[in-house]
Amino acid sequence: MAFNYDNYLRLEKMPTLWCWGCGDGVILKAFIRAVDKLGWSKDDVCVVSGIGCSGRFSSYVDFNTIHTTHGRTVAFATGVKLANPDKHVICVGGDGDALAIGGNHTIHGCRRNIDINFIVINNFIYGLTNSQTSPTTPQGMWTVSQKAGNIDPTFDACELAIAAGATFVAREKVTEPRKLEKVFIEGFKHRGFSFFDILSNCHINLGRKNKMQSAMENLNWIDSITVSKKKYDEMTPDEQLNLFPTGILKQDTEAREYCDMYEDIKAAQQGKRGLVTQDDFKKKI
Repeated sequence: MAFNYDNYLRLEKMPTLWCWGCGDGVILKAFIRAVDKLGWSKDDVCVVSGIGCSGRFSSYVDFNTIHTTHGRTVAFATGVKLANPDKHVICVGGDGDALAIGGNHTIHGCRRNIDINFIVINNFIYGLTNSQTSPTTPQGMWTVSQKAGNIDPTFDACELAIAAGATFVAREKVTEPRKLEKVFIEGFKHRGFSFFDILSNCHINLGRKNKMQSAMENLNWIDSITVSKKKYDEMTPDEQLNLFPTGILKQDTEAREYCDMYEDIKAAQQGKRGLVTQDDFKKKI
């Protein structure tokens, strides 16, 4: 029997405004299936999105939602989570939203290890605003803002999240929707900051302008630059060049979560326990 997505969607917003063949729909469906398998109540979920194609994510799902300003998803989500520590908070941002204007908020969300799930839809371009260079645009690719070819070094979003202190870090791609669903389930169950770098296609504003004329050509290119973590770890450094490992890249279950530490502070201030010491907050680094 086919899965029924209708219970989780705002049907009056259908069909979506995403371009035909866009990977955002694949991510949306994998997200919904993960929530369904975890048995979460819609009333216990808050989805926060920013600006860009990914920003429309919150408009389409029938949960508590916030459609906020560019790059501020993690900041808003932090407030939501601190006020409602028992709820499930999911951020959705694009590579520009999460790593450029919102890069500082991403870093601080990671280092705090607050129990937020951050889905970064990484299509290597500013898609909605017509093809400007993003922090993940590969060097040499044509963009509106670098028509001679991008000369900027590119971010590896997962390495950034790991270095900043996120305790769950994973990468997947829209060509593997079942693996994507499984990664979401594992990350959503994790207590701490979960960071997902999801490689998706923008065949309209990246692909067609870089000799990939169809969605399938763009998706095939994504497949060509990715390899499973197991295979990646078996490669030499030279073989690893220009490849991205997929799967769960980090999973630390020992580090303390931010809301828990915040509760300790509140308890100490209210005289329910002794002074909070540095040992109370020690994390495994």
